[in-house]
Amino acid sequence: MRDADPNRWLMLAVGMFAQASGTVFANAAAFLIPYFHLERGLTLVQAGALASMALAGTTVSLVAWGIVIDRLGERVSLAGGLAIVTAAALAASALADSYLALAACFFVGGLGLASTNSASGRLVVGWFPARRRGTAMGIRQTALPLGVGAAALMVPVLVERVDLPATLLVVAGLCAVATLASALLVVDAPRLPRTEAADLGQLQNPYVADRRLLRIHAASALLVIPQFTVWTYMLVWLIDERQWAAAAAGALVASTQLLGAAGRIGVGWWSDRAGSRMRPMRLVAVAAAVTMLALGVLEPTPAAVALIVLATAVTVADNGLAFTSVAEIGGPYWSGRALGVQNTGQYLVSAAVPPVIGALIAWQGYAAAFALVALFPLLAVALVPVRSERVPAT
Repeated sequence: MRDADPNRWLMLAVGMFAQASGTVFANAAAFLIPYFHLERGLTLVQAGALASMALAGTTVSLVAWGIVIDRLGERVSLAGGLAIVTAAALAASALADSYLALAACFFVGGLGLASTNSASGRLVVGWFPARRRGTAMGIRQTALPLGVGAAALMVPVLVERVDLPATLLVVAGLCAVATLASALLVVDAPRLPRTEAADLGQLQNPYVADRRLLRIHAASALLVIPQFTVWTYMLVWLIDERQWAAAAAGALVASTQLLGAAGRIGVGWWSDRAGSRMRPMRLVAVAAAVTMLALGVLEPTPAAVALIVLATAVTVADNGLAFTSVAEIGGPYWSGRALGVQNTGQYLVSAAVPPVIGALIAWQGYAAAFALVALFPLLAVALVPVRSERVPAT
């Protein structure tokens, strides 16, 4: 790192703050479901549809933001995307009595939010050397559970004690601070001028002659299935099948976010020490398959609670490894688009998991559903491109 370069840990911190702030916005509507249902009289279907708008906006714009990031860099993309989120949250606070307007605001905010996914990841890959990227990306990946946790603590309390417009204004204020921090502090990761990059082949489409990206995308999409199965149904399984009190079940689910965050950092550190992203990712896929199968077999026993807690950490551990590898393979002029494709595939699959697995649970029960889900990480094992991996030396 040159003397004039910014502190790489500051870049990581700002990227994490940007991602976490956007995650608060994305999950605010989900944590407002009880308010919309019990206080405003919306059906659960209506409230759930409202809560899905931010995710829908993010999903359809990930690749487009990847193109912007590849062209304009991380600072403009982060600040611009978060400015859209801030404006959407402000508009939502002013239009809180119109559900159609709220839905539109959440959707538009989701469009802006998509910028943080790829741009913050690009900051990590651009400013950290290969031997530290796994750990740094693992830390960056904790922005998601931190944002979800912050939204869970803040949104329901604010809407109960104050009102909906004030709650949305607080979210807008948080995103506004992240917008300013991104605009003032982020420095685009260094890359060669386009003419020199062209001579080195960095402008070439990495999907043309290299199948590793497609295999990583496919493996990651398969590994999302056990992750979202556990995230979606752990709470209701504890309450309905294990007869836990709602408060105790909620506390356990919340605590598993910290375990998942620690797992992401630990696996990232492991990949740095091993000099490989794909070998640890393949072993994580094996562990996810074994854990979900054991959970299915032992679901009626007390051991199942410990297994589902373990599953919350194991099933998310691959995310940072895949994200880092995709950015490294994509290179400085294609990684934005590659990361956009990576996240789009994961988002589309994750959206299908709750209804499909819910139907399977209703048909055959939790044990069969958990055991069947183990097949997907097992399929991912064969797709992870271990033999063709080439980790950058610097």
